Amino acid sequence: MSQFRNWLKSSKNGLVDQVKKFKNKDFLDAIVAGCALVAAADGNISADEKQKMAGYIGRNEQLKVFEMSLVIARFNHYVENFDFDAMIGKQEALKAISKFASKPEEGRLIVAVCSAIGSADGDFDTEEQNTVRDIIRTLGLNASEFGL
Repeated sequence: MSQFRNWLKSSKNGLVDQVKKFKNKDFLDAIVAGCALVAAADGNISADEKQKMAGYIGRNEQLKVFEMSLVIARFNHYVENFDFDAMIGKQEALKAISKFASKPEEGRLIVAVCSAIGSADGDFDTEEQNTVRDIIRTLGLNASEFGL
C-alpha cells in the first residue's frame, strides 16, 4: 500500500498539466465514468456520495480544466446507468474508459485521477482498490505499476 501512496503522491504533482493536454469529451467521459465506478464500488451510490464526488471534482485542481456543469452532467449520466442496473452501469463506464486502452499515457492519467478520488476520504478500501484494478485491466495496464 505504501508503494501505491508513493505513486499517487508523485502522480498528483503533474496531473493539472497532463489533464489540460488531453482535454476533450472522451477524456472527460473516461474520468467521470471512472469516478462513478469508484463511487459505486460498494454497490450503492448514495446522495451523500454524489455530493462528495461533485464537491471533490469541483475543488480538484486537476479537473478544473473542465466546466463544472459538463462534469456534473456527465457524472450524473454514468450514475444514472448504475441506478438503472449496476452491471449496465459498470459496462457503460468501462466502455468509456476502454477508448483509452491503446493510449497508455492517457490511461495512466485516468487511473491517477480515479485513484485520487478513491483515496480522497483517506480510506482507499478494498472495493475501491478492486474497482481501480478493473479500470487498469480495461486500459491494458499493469496493476503493479500503480502499487495495486
